[in-house]
Amino acid sequence: MASEHSDATGDTALALKILVAGGFGVGKTTLVGAVSEIRPLRTEELLSEAGQLVDDTDGVDRKVTTTVAMDFGRITIRSGLSLYLFGTPGQDRFWFLWDELSQGALGAVVLADTRRLEDCFPAVDYFEHRSIPFVVAVNCFAGARTYGAHDVSRALDLDRGTPVVLCDARDRDSGKEVLIRLVEYAGRMHTARILNSVG
Repeated sequence: MASEHSDATGDTALALKILVAGGFGVGKTTLVGAVSEIRPLRTEELLSEAGQLVDDTDGVDRKVTTTVAMDFGRITIRSGLSLYLFGTPGQDRFWFLWDELSQGALGAVVLADTRRLEDCFPAVDYFEHRSIPFVVAVNCFAGARTYGAHDVSRALDLDRGTPVVLCDARDRDSGKEVLIRLVEYAGRMHTARILNSVG
């Protein structure tokens, strides 16, 4: 869930690992890039003709690249506490990477696009089945019909209490708010599990 290391002053620093998941073209790379304080590591490649046979680009016609391994970014919450962000690839053929990326994760952000809500079902299922805390962040695309958090929660059949937040993946403050909600929620979930295990 977290890794510790000593910084230049010898103080112990804590790094929390967070995944950013969701369907193809939903804005995962954009979110990581918007909030990262370092130049994000990106593993994007141009979409190929071969990929057209397996990648559903309906609704994302202008997308010309795709993440083939992961995106990586970092954000410092306060001195000694950082979030490491790992953006997962969205296509089915890269899901074998998810198990490796999810090892030790505090939680996940599942990005959703209401025009293609079904694209985030696999990510929701993945984190629910592994009991990894997650929030659903609805990326509000221009021209898309707006739905409230309760409507999205019902449509995804989320477990009660799973947070749904509306966001703009391009906006740093909006992305930070999503991450804050996730850290707070994951903290409550992990605390409840610890209390249940000793109770």
